[in-house]
Amino acid sequence: MKTVRRKLDIRNGRVDMSHGSGGRAMADLIAGIFRDAFANEFLDQGNDQASLPIPVGGRMVMTTDGYVVSPLFFPGGDIGSLAVHGTINDIAMSGARPLYLSAGFIIEEGFPFADLQRIAQSMGLAAREAGVPVVTGDTKVVERGKADGVFISTAGVGVVPEGLVLSGDRAEPGDAVILSGCIGDHGVAIMSSRENLSFETAILSDCASLHLLVAAMVAAAGPYLKLMRDPTRGGLAATLNELAHQSGVGFRIHEAAIPVKPQVAAACELLGLDPLFVANEGKLVAVVAPEGAAACLAAMRAHPLGREAAIIGSAVADGRMFVQMTTAFGGGRIVDWLSGEQLPRIC
Repeated sequence: MKTVRRKLDIRNGRVDMSHGSGGRAMADLIAGIFRDAFANEFLDQGNDQASLPIPVGGRMVMTTDGYVVSPLFFPGGDIGSLAVHGTINDIAMSGARPLYLSAGFIIEEGFPFADLQRIAQSMGLAAREAGVPVVTGDTKVVERGKADGVFISTAGVGVVPEGLVLSGDRAEPGDAVILSGCIGDHGVAIMSSRENLSFETAILSDCASLHLLVAAMVAAAGPYLKLMRDPTRGGLAATLNELAHQSGVGFRIHEAAIPVKPQVAAACELLGLDPLFVANEGKLVAVVAPEGAAACLAAMRAHPLGREAAIIGSAVADGRMFVQMTTAFGGGRIVDWLSGEQLPRIC
C-alpha cells in the first residue's frame, strides 16, 4: 500500500520535535524538502545507505566537515551552498575528482520550513552544478535553543588519478607559491552581514567549488604540482604556516603580489582585520616546482575561478619554518599563526 504524504505548509510552517521522531512527520519533511532538493538516482533508492559504483583505477580519498556559519544566509551564498563547496574543495585539494557527498542536518525546533527549503534547494543546486550528487543523508531535530537554527555535517569521497601525489609535506626550497585569486572576500561578506554593515560596493563571498580548476592545473602541470590547500579558517597566513611545518621549510611571500579587492581591503581596515588572516571559500594555494610554475599559472588564469591567480612567493630553506613577507613599502614582517579567533562561526 502506497504511503500518503502530507504536503508541508512551506510558507507558514515550522519544524517541531515530531519531524525528528522517525514517524510520518519526519517522512513528510524528508519528502517535501530534502528529496525534492537533492533528487538523483542514488538518493532515490530510498535506503539507509547509498549503493554506488566503484571507480576503476586511482585511489579513494574521503573527507568530513561540519558547518555552523552565522548568519545562515550571507552575500554570495548560504550554509547549504557553503557545505557543498567546502566539502568538494577538501576533496579536490588532493587532486581528486569528487564523486559523492553525504549530508546530515541538525535542525532546531521552530526553524521555518521556508528557510530550510531555501537552504536545501541551494545545496542541491550547488551539487548539481558541480556534478557531485548528495547520495545519502540524515536529519535530527533538537529542542528550541539547542542548535542556532540549523547545523550541517557533510562527508565526501573522490578518486585521485594514478601517479598523482599531492601532500602538505612535499614543499621544497625553490618551489613557487601560487594563489588562485583575491583573498578575504568570504570572511568580510560574513562579517558585514553579521554586523549589518553596508559598503559602496557589494562584497560577496567567493564560495565556489574548485575541482574543475584543479583538474585544469593537474592537466597542465601535474608532474610539477607538490601540494594544494584551500585557505579557509585562519586565511592565507594559517595555511602557509601549516604547510611550512608539514614540509619543514619556510615561505617568503610578497605583499604587493597578493591580490586583494580594494573594497575588501577598505572593509578590513575599517573592521581592524588583516586580509591575510581572513577566511576564503573559493580560493586555493598551490606549491609547484619552479619548472612547472608558468604552465600552472597559465592554466589557472585561463579558468574563470583562477583569472586573478598570481605567484606570490616561494618556499625557502628555514629550519625555523617561518613565513616571512616583504611588505609593499619594502620592509619585512613575520606572518605568524593567528592568535585567538578573529572571525568565529565563519564556515
